[in-house]
Amino acid sequence: MPQSLDRNALNALASGDHADPFGVLGMHEASGGRLLARACLPGARSVAVVDAADGTTVADLPRIHDAGIFAGPLGKRRQRFAYRLRVDWNGEVVEAEDAYRFPPVISDFDLHLLGEGNHLRAYEVMGAHPRTLEGVAGVAFAVWAPNARRVSVVGGFNGWDGRRHVMRLRHSFGIWEIFVPGIGPGEPYKFEIKAGDGRLLPLKTDPYAFAAEVPPKTASVVVAAQPFAWTDELWRGRLGETNALDAPVSVYEVHLGSWRRKPEEGNRYLTYRELAGELVPYVRDLGFTHIELMPVSEFPFDGSWGYQPIGLFAPTSRFGSPDDFRAFVDACHAADIGVLIDWVPGHFPTDEHGLGLFDGTHLYEHADPRKGRHTDWGTLIYNYGRREVANFLLANARYWIDSFHIDGLRVDAVASMLYLDYSRKAGEWVPNQYGGNENLEAVAFLKRMNEVIFGENGGATTVAEESTAWPMVSRPTYLGGLGFGLKWNMGWMHDTLQYMSKEPIYRRYHPNNLTFGLLYAFTENFVLALSHDEVVHGKGSLLGKMPGDRWQKFANLRAYFAFMFGHPGKKLLFMGADIAQEREWSHDRSLDWHLLDDPLHAGAKQLVGDLNRLYRAAPALYEVDFEPAGFSWIDCQDVDNSVVSFLRRGKRPEEVAVVVCNFTPVVHHGYRIGVPSGDFYVECINTDAADYGGSGVGNLGGVQAEAVPAHGHPWSVNLTLPPLAVLILRPRGIEGQA
Repeated sequence: MPQSLDRNALNALASGDHADPFGVLGMHEASGGRLLARACLPGARSVAVVDAADGTTVADLPRIHDAGIFAGPLGKRRQRFAYRLRVDWNGEVVEAEDAYRFPPVISDFDLHLLGEGNHLRAYEVMGAHPRTLEGVAGVAFAVWAPNARRVSVVGGFNGWDGRRHVMRLRHSFGIWEIFVPGIGPGEPYKFEIKAGDGRLLPLKTDPYAFAAEVPPKTASVVVAAQPFAWTDELWRGRLGETNALDAPVSVYEVHLGSWRRKPEEGNRYLTYRELAGELVPYVRDLGFTHIELMPVSEFPFDGSWGYQPIGLFAPTSRFGSPDDFRAFVDACHAADIGVLIDWVPGHFPTDEHGLGLFDGTHLYEHADPRKGRHTDWGTLIYNYGRREVANFLLANARYWIDSFHIDGLRVDAVASMLYLDYSRKAGEWVPNQYGGNENLEAVAFLKRMNEVIFGENGGATTVAEESTAWPMVSRPTYLGGLGFGLKWNMGWMHDTLQYMSKEPIYRRYHPNNLTFGLLYAFTENFVLALSHDEVVHGKGSLLGKMPGDRWQKFANLRAYFAFMFGHPGKKLLFMGADIAQEREWSHDRSLDWHLLDDPLHAGAKQLVGDLNRLYRAAPALYEVDFEPAGFSWIDCQDVDNSVVSFLRRGKRPEEVAVVVCNFTPVVHHGYRIGVPSGDFYVECINTDAADYGGSGVGNLGGVQAEAVPAHGHPWSVNLTLPPLAVLILRPRGIEGQA
């Protein structure tokens, strides 16, 4: 190492463009075996090297460049030693560790795994990690930017000056790293990147950041390293049972920013910990088995609801810290509630501080806009065929499950990932290598993602929001499927809402809207989802979709809910449906909780709770959701009366539920349907009950089966069918009878 640097090298250091700053800054051997030190500290008046062991001054470093480069010999010392820099910042003298005296922080093995795309715990080395190196506390930073000329970490600790902490490039893998001593948790930071052509890019947030500033601020934030004190060991031990295909799964979908707010405090959000104290007991009392959160990964624009995330590893700071979010999940598990989160690997926004053109090139996204841009959403599409990008997403999926004990990922917009021509006209997309419209790289990614999650054997699951007829979405990859645990049934939602929105007099002409779903109900592991998508963008509320006068609207909605709970498939309701919200949902305001002062709204909420409790108590309603053996029609041909009836069966022969739906306002007396046994059938649910706001027509708690054959059964029951109502009956004496 030469004792002096030429003018070109000095100028490169001064501009932050030196190709190997660690090769010249810090302590080095000079000619004759003696030591010298160099420091690049723009704005400093003077710099001295201090022995860290005893605090003595070893040498004053002369300024060798006006930009603030200091260098000089360290006396007669020949043995390396720990040192600090004493810096005079124009009158303020401070002592600080020199980042350029520390060795690399990422092992060659980690780099190898990252390079081949197999580091499924990449978050343990990438990003910002508080640690102690050689007895000094600081933060280790690492970022992938293979095409950058220079990468620096910047923050308040260095005056946001990219010349101060230029990072070390691990050349073979395109990863830049540095250990910055003397900083710790809570420190905001970004990366300053010069592109290969010398352009200084907008400051970039850390793709692996574990926290971020509260929007509209955009910096990443260093997070403490100490582990969270989880209390959910028992829950985690039986997660496989909770998420099993033969378990009851009833999901309450929530947008955390608008479930409930604090109007008396400027209409502010509830925090994660406040939500743990208010939302969790509410969901528990209503009997739901799971909460599904609309995306909590950090996102810049409130109006995207989180579906355009920019910090995949950071729970949004709108509601608190990462540990606050862990406390929320822990509270859910303590209440026997699973937590699903909406996960968005399909696209990302173009905000300049995000992933787009990250190192001056199309690093995370495709360069060709025909593959790399969603014109509908104005977003960019991940390059799933690039192993480092796929690794980034796979590690993120695992991170939420490992670090936050999330019980499952509902993957957003899967159809947009699967099809190269998704929402594109001819000429706006590029066929795959076989000339087809399938995105083979995305298919491979989704398969591997599911294999990673299910291969852990921890019991976590995945759910696909997939709106097409792509085959075997929820079948194992070894059978040729995509490997998801469940799939949203968008067709059922569309058809049945169309049916329910019609005036009862016209329903007789549209029975297929109710029955068609059973033709394909067992081709996938379906979730019947009445999600946020059905109550936004001018669609109104679920209650608003129902026909008739006010009483009939509520009666129709109650009947629809009971029909859904009787139908094969797991269940999902978006918040607000439980109180029969009248207004369309808005992310900017709380749900209309005052509606519960109205008996009809309170009745809708009571019904949802009773349906959940019956659902969880009646194995016939959930055990055999995905096989034909769990369902059979009793009668689906009474189109003139718009009445359908069917049986649900559990694994044991005696586990039976009878569901009878009357979708007209006409009361039917003496309506006979066939049943499989001569038991007394308890009326477990009658959506016309007075407690729910109904007219109180019913069967006085149940009815005795008679030896009168009907509908292919040796027994039958003679029922009174209430108007616009659904009955769910079970044989008396079944264990766990609700």
